[in-house]
Amino acid sequence: MALIVQKYGGTSVGSIDRMRNVASRVKRTRDAGNQVVAVVSAMSGITDGLIKMAKEFSESPSERELDVLLATGEQQSIALVSMALHEAGVEAVSITGRQAGIYTKGSHTRGRIEDIDPSYMQRELEAGNTLVVAGFQGITPEGKIHTLGRGGSDLTAIAISAALKADVCQILTDVDGVYTCDPRIVPNARKLPEISYDEMLEMASSGSKVMQSRSVEFAKKYGVVFEVRSSLNDNPGTLVLEEHPAMENVVIRGVSIERSQARVTITNIPDVPGMSGKILGALGDAEINLDMIVSNIASDGFARHSFTMHSNDLGKAQASLKTVLAEISTDAKIETEAGIAKLSAVGIGMRSHSGVAATMFKALGEAGINIGMISTSEIKIAVTVDETRIEDAARAVHDAFQLDKEPVK
Repeated sequence: MALIVQKYGGTSVGSIDRMRNVASRVKRTRDAGNQVVAVVSAMSGITDGLIKMAKEFSESPSERELDVLLATGEQQSIALVSMALHEAGVEAVSITGRQAGIYTKGSHTRGRIEDIDPSYMQRELEAGNTLVVAGFQGITPEGKIHTLGRGGSDLTAIAISAALKADVCQILTDVDGVYTCDPRIVPNARKLPEISYDEMLEMASSGSKVMQSRSVEFAKKYGVVFEVRSSLNDNPGTLVLEEHPAMENVVIRGVSIERSQARVTITNIPDVPGMSGKILGALGDAEINLDMIVSNIASDGFARHSFTMHSNDLGKAQASLKTVLAEISTDAKIETEAGIAKLSAVGIGMRSHSGVAATMFKALGEAGINIGMISTSEIKIAVTVDETRIEDAARAVHDAFQLDKEPVK
């Protein structure tokens, strides 16, 4: 008997009919002789609706109370899916994050899983029940309800798989796997049969909406192999696992895009030790996540820093930098630019193949697309381009690496 964890996203439980479909899939898995733990999200649109209601009272509602409110979305789902399973003849129990023993730390609305006590879930499984667990939520050591941020249900499923030592973890969503690029942008994008943790992590952090990056980090840390597949059909999905030598034969695994980016450039910074720490420290204290960072020294001896972030954080970044720049130098200036997007080419094959950047930049140049900032890692090359050209850029790079073709084995 295998223990299978299945995660169902908001669209998969977005209506009563969709919930019945989930119950049917869980029943088939159970009837095949398996134990099943289903981790579910709030119905699509519910979380946004709850946030909208909260903002009727305040533009900045109490994050503690917001966590209490948002957690009700998943609790609604687990109760309804359990009822659908009862209707299908399956013994099922709904389980909140607290009952699942998910202990968290960190700021409200952005919790981090610190530990899981799976004893309650194990007792229910031993009693012959199918478990329907609320994703996205946990409990602090002080007993406060805590949510894990957007996409937190993926993290819940991966963490529960590790805690219960599940045989299989399936992330079931409205797409049937990980593609070489978003098929809505690149129609000839190809579904990948497998992808490494590191590649998936880079794609997730570069704009791919299939998986939350923290979930992939957790899976890599605890060795949880998982499959991304559709909840609406039985097609094979994409396995996410530790890399193996054959993976390096593929130079680029995929191309991802991230819209709504903004650039901040600070000039006339004194070229003395500690300046970067002060600037980035102020942004860190404001909980602003930076992406690409470029620093250089001008001929006049002053430093110049540029970094990108989500455009929603631009105003907060300017406010947080105002005080620290006044302390650093009265000559320091801030320049900002919105309306940009990031294009990333990802693949562990970059480690053993040369000329990747040249191929990418040539393709963009031939398409008449200007490059802004450039950032690289061992397995990723990322550039910023004008947001109005990001789809053209994705198609040009996808074609340049012939990602629509099956790799030669």
